[in-house]
Amino acid sequence: MADETPKPEGKPGFFSFLRRPPQCSILRMIVIGVLGRVVIWGGLNTGMEYTNRTEFCLSCHEMGILAEELKKTVHYKNRSGPTASCADCHVASSKNPIDYGRKLTMKVLAARDVIGHLRGTIDTPEKFEAHRLEMAKRVWEKMKASDSKECRNCHHFETMDPEKQKDRSVVKHEGALEDGKTCIDCHKGIAHKPVHHLLEQEEAAKAAKKES
Repeated sequence: MADETPKPEGKPGFFSFLRRPPQCSILRMIVIGVLGRVVIWGGLNTGMEYTNRTEFCLSCHEMGILAEELKKTVHYKNRSGPTASCADCHVASSKNPIDYGRKLTMKVLAARDVIGHLRGTIDTPEKFEAHRLEMAKRVWEKMKASDSKECRNCHHFETMDPEKQKDRSVVKHEGALEDGKTCIDCHKGIAHKPVHHLLEQEEAAKAAKKES
């Protein structure tokens, strides 16, 4: 007589799990999915906004050097009162999904600053000055790659009033439009200690070395 004892079934695979009918209604699954998405997205965005606060940036004491420099510029104190925070210039705002992706990328890249803080790379004014040009060049490159998006969040060629600008500014802006230049090409060192002259010296030295 044949053995009719049922053979134990093996552990169902992943695709078998997907083929099984859900144990709850489709409506319930949709509601759970939507709520889960809201919680995850809301938590992520809240965390990003929290870490975008200037107070959070200044929790690394070396950033205080830059904060004091910013306070001496028109981007911090001016006749009409608008103030730029750290994130306004160093993290793109999320006005559309593409912007949000860039904002997330900038936050990931900011981990470099945290590592530098933990390692004590720029924890003294002397060390900070030694790395200042290197850090500035990274920021300039990022802004140039984004067509100075961080500037254009507040400044637009289309809404500038030439009659309220100096003649030199009008000529420069018109030339920038014609030549396809971006804000950071001309406006380096407007919120912190100017070091772009060191970049010019560095490029001049490289050019002289090639000629020799």
